[in-house]
Formats: sequence, structure tokens, C-alpha cells
Amino acid sequence: MKSERDLPELPLKRQGLSDRDYERMASAEAHLVRKCMRSFGFADFPLHPGLGAPMSEHVTMTAVAVSPYGLFDGGQARRWGYGFAPHRGEAWGTGAEPKGRVPTRREDQVLHGFGAGSGGKAVVRGREVPEGGCAAEGARRLTEGVSDQDRLSEYVSRRSQEIDRAVAKDERVRRAFRDWSRCVEGKGFKEYESPVAAFHDKAWRAGREDGNTARTKQELGTAVADVACKRKLNTVGVWWAVADEKQRADIRGHKAEYAAAREDRDRVRATIREVLGEK
Repeated sequence: MKSERDLPELPLKRQGLSDRDYERMASAEAHLVRKCMRSFGFADFPLHPGLGAPMSEHVTMTAVAVSPYGLFDGGQARRWGYGFAPHRGEAWGTGAEPKGRVPTRREDQVLHGFGAGSGGKAVVRGREVPEGGCAAEGARRLTEGVSDQDRLSEYVSRRSQEIDRAVAKDERVRRAFRDWSRCVEGKGFKEYESPVAAFHDKAWRAGREDGNTARTKQELGTAVADVACKRKLNTVGVWWAVADEKQRADIRGHKAEYAAAREDRDRVRATIREVLGEK
């Protein structure tokens, strides 16, 4: 295995909302919000409105994701260590980046439900604005018919976290990590409890504010040794096999709950297809 793409998909990936689902949800929600805004007379409201100065100028965070087994890409290890190519930093959030103009103050009133009167609801052009504005209305419409919102968005991820903790405690994985740690140390680098501990070593990001690393000689050398030892000892293969085993057992043990989560997911997928005009 040369990269994460070579790993077979784990069972829980097929149980809940995928990254692709969240992207499509964001796209469908944008269409629903625009439809709602147009119903209030804002015919040229953009599909992806700009955020305005306060948000666009100050919210520039970067998300760095790490798999349970840490770094696995040899090319990345040699060039970027435990960091990332600066132009590939992923912004927080999903869906299309804002491209359209910034909403006007009057549009904001409808978009977010601002300016409610004494009755508690904003009234624009003789119509009551939905609670929370068109933005909230779009989100509600997207999950219409879902019997349990928390289960839809959180059940599979909660189970995944619980299983990950059990996998980390499994003696097969602990032994694989000990062997990996001795291998890295044998190459002249620091001893780590696990590959994730190596990835999150605070020394790599000391003094940085962008979430990236300094790519010091020590960092790059550790990263290269990390990946080399994983491949030599099949560390990732052991982790994957144990995770696969425990996920399958969990799905068997919670059949009804997983089935209900899939049903809610499928309702959302059907709504997305309808909103986007897909057959």
C-alpha cells in the first residue's frame, strides 16, 4: 500500500453521511435558500452570497485532518513532513466557496430573520419571514421527514469514535504500535506511543499560527522514518484489520440503530436529488 487510497473502505463508511453527501447538502441548501429569498422578491439573490468584510477578513482558519494511523504518504513525508503544501490548506466548512455579492441589509433581514417586530417575527412585504430566516428554512427543508436529526448527523460518528478507542486498546494494535515505535527510534528519532502521537508532536507546529509545520530537518526525518516503518511492519494493515473486525461486530450488534440512521440518510439524499432536479 502506497497511500490511503489503497486501503479498502471500512464498513462504517457505508452507514452514514459521506463527505460527498455533505457537499451535496450544502449545494441543495443554497438552492433552497435562494428559492426562499426569491419568494420575498429578491429575484437576483446570488446562489453563493459573499460573507461581507467582518467574516471574510477575520475567519481564515485551516483544518488539518489526520487518520487514526497518522501519516502514510511517503512523498508528503519527504517534502512536507507532518504539514501540508500551503496552497492545499482546506478551509473550514463544506460546499462551494462564496462567489456572489454580499447581501444587502434588507436581504439580510430575510436571510437571517433579523429585525423581528413586537410579535417576534420579521415581516417583509406583508409576509412573515420564517423563523431564523431563509437560511434556517433551507436547512429545515433539507431534512424534512428525518425522524431524528441527532441520529442522522451524529450516530455513526459517535459509534466510530467509540470503536476507534476500542481499536487503540486492542493488544494486536498496541503490539503493532510498539514495534513501529522501536523501528522509528532505531532510525535515530524520538520514541512515540503511536503514529498519531508523532503527527501531533507540538514541536512541529511551535510558533506557527496557520496550522502548518516548520519542516525542520528533525521533522522531515521523523516523518520519513514513520512512513518507512509503517510499510516495513504493515502497521496500517494491522490497524485496518482490527478496525474492520470491530466495525462489522458493532453493526451486527446495533442493527436497528444503524438501519434507522441509513433510512434518515436516504431521505436526505432523496430530497437533495429533488432539489437539484436529478432523476
